Amino acid sequence: MKDYITIIGGGLAGCEAAYQIAKRGIRVKIYEMKPKKFSPAHSNKNLAEIVCSNSFKSNLITNACGLLKEELRMLDSLLVRCADKTAVPAGQALAVDREEFSKKVTTEIKNNALIEIYNEEITNIEKISQDGIVIIATGPLTSEGLLEDILNLTGKNKLFFYDAAAPIIEKESIDFSIAFYGDRYSQEKRKEEDVEKWKKKIQNQKKSYINLPMNKDEYEKFYNELINAKVVTLHEFEKKEIFEGCMPIEVMAKRGIDTLRYGPLKPVGFDNPKTARRPYALVQLRQDNEEATMYNMVGFQTNLNFGEQKRVFSMIPGLKHADFVKYGVMHKNTYINSPELLDETYNLKDNPNIFFAGQITGVEGYVESIASGIVAGINSAIMMKKIKDKCQDKQKIKFPQETVIGALAKYISTPKQNFQPMNANFGILPKLEDKIKDKKQRYEKMSKRSIENITNLLQIY
Repeated sequence: MKDYITIIGGGLAGCEAAYQIAKRGIRVKIYEMKPKKFSPAHSNKNLAEIVCSNSFKSNLITNACGLLKEELRMLDSLLVRCADKTAVPAGQALAVDREEFSKKVTTEIKNNALIEIYNEEITNIEKISQDGIVIIATGPLTSEGLLEDILNLTGKNKLFFYDAAAPIIEKESIDFSIAFYGDRYSQEKRKEEDVEKWKKKIQNQKKSYINLPMNKDEYEKFYNELINAKVVTLHEFEKKEIFEGCMPIEVMAKRGIDTLRYGPLKPVGFDNPKTARRPYALVQLRQDNEEATMYNMVGFQTNLNFGEQKRVFSMIPGLKHADFVKYGVMHKNTYINSPELLDETYNLKDNPNIFFAGQITGVEGYVESIASGIVAGINSAIMMKKIKDKCQDKQKIKFPQETVIGALAKYISTPKQNFQPMNANFGILPKLEDKIKDKKQRYEKMSKRSIENITNLLQIY
């Protein structure tokens, strides 16, 4: 058995995992292809390069990403500590000087006597995983050579090459004085049934879909805002692949004012139980998690920027005060089908010597990638000690679902029909025992519960 753990990828997740392993007295070898080879989006020779944005989002613990950072601070996250030390003024958010952040992380990693860095591309996982533990933390722009090997390792149908995800909404923020449950066609009243019997019948239907009816005026106002909304500019290397996969809703809308009414917003098969009439158009929300706390906007994959998504989609009846736990995205984002492949420790189910970490697992965002790295790092170290000490009593740590770290790990490892990458949000955490209507108070209580769970975990381990 090798006396070190190998990490492929020197990004946020890989560096965090390396630090956590070394902290536990185990040697680490990081393989990073930069600066010999760069992905289309990277240009910095240092480790832990961040692109697109310098923001690690809110520091408030009433924000899910803020709570996640606090959990990571409690667990002695190297990357969050470096972010705090290279922070620039950004109000309540944690934003960093990108160059200084990468330099700081690189210095910390290089100065650690237990960590070695090799600047070379790995394309054969089996070769370096023989008699050793490996963490694959190569991110959404993994090199073609390594991708081919990951395909061989995981299976040809277990890898996604782009992310075309629709927005996800917290159910408690939907206005049910407008919205109604029901499936297409079973929702349409029958001639032989009177309206009252029909209303009673559909109230007892399965609640996997929530429907938002629109009249002609509402639809046309929404349509005009949608086709004129601001979009995100894609990288050249993303455009061809993404648009061949599926069409953004705003692009579809520009084909004609009624295109959406014959597509994802078609009202056929529905009567609104509040009016007993067919709507002019209808938006469907599909249940996104087992607890039915989050719902996905069916057919709303989009390239609108986040601010425009909030503004335009909130015009849909029933979504005026909607909380978007995840905005729609369409970009190149290679990730594995984690619910079929990984457990809650980011360990490959079919090979206990291999872990994955970072955005390749389906966690979305800088801080979320760091969280996956901390879980994979801690648990790979536990596995190493278990093997070396021949101690079967050592068990991997599954973080409590009541924490954001644990909820993300649970989300990416729980089988689901349509797996999409997920960022930190309160919708993936278990509900509180007490129902609290005030959102801020509810999030404060969930945050307190999370911190208590991390505190208890630290006392045990």
